[in-house]
Amino acid sequence: MPKSVRAKSTGRRVFLVDDHPLVREWLAGLVALEPDLEICGQAEDVAAALAAVPVAKPDAMVVDLSLPRSSGLELIKDLNTRFPAVRVLVLSMVDEVSIAERAFRSGAHGYVVKRESGPRIIEAIRSVLGGKFYASPALAARLAERMFGGTAAAGNRPEDALSDRELEVFRLRGLGHSTKEIAGFLHVSVKTVGSYEDRIKTKLGLDSAGALMREAVRWNDRLQGV
Repeated sequence: MPKSVRAKSTGRRVFLVDDHPLVREWLAGLVALEPDLEICGQAEDVAAALAAVPVAKPDAMVVDLSLPRSSGLELIKDLNTRFPAVRVLVLSMVDEVSIAERAFRSGAHGYVVKRESGPRIIEAIRSVLGGKFYASPALAARLAERMFGGTAAAGNRPEDALSDRELEVFRLRGLGHSTKEIAGFLHVSVKTVGSYEDRIKTKLGLDSAGALMREAVRWNDRLQGV
């Protein structure tokens, strides 16, 4: 559920979306030190975040990509359609160029990884609030190389080969969710989930549901640095 935070009297309004309370507390503490910024609310999932936006009226939202029941990418797309004035900064554990590129295509205005320093994250928030696009320097260099250095061609990596919805099904399967649970999270039928998984197997060259599960678990472990 959304959690309101008592706002300061002035400042650009920032809303936090992350399913880890400690991360939200840490971010709120960073923002509280800045006289030109204020926290206007928090949420742990996509539905709560979208419900809170009309009331909280944020200027920017800091969004994690790994959220329960739906993904940060879906949230970014919805925000871009329903609340286009809201600037979106992705703050993620995932330091992967193709995922960052996908976030920007979905409508994000910035991408920074959680291991960055507090000042760097504040810099990113101010940058997107100022109407700019932001990526941390190391990531920006790799994005430029991917776009202009001839490395953008899709391979058989899940993040390159799959659509956003297929990648979300793949991620949820790798986290151990059943077909019925995935269908519930994504608000689709069990049959539709099966169709997505058939396409995933074809694109990744996997010959069975077990192979898909093993590959999904390995992919999730890689993104989390396991």
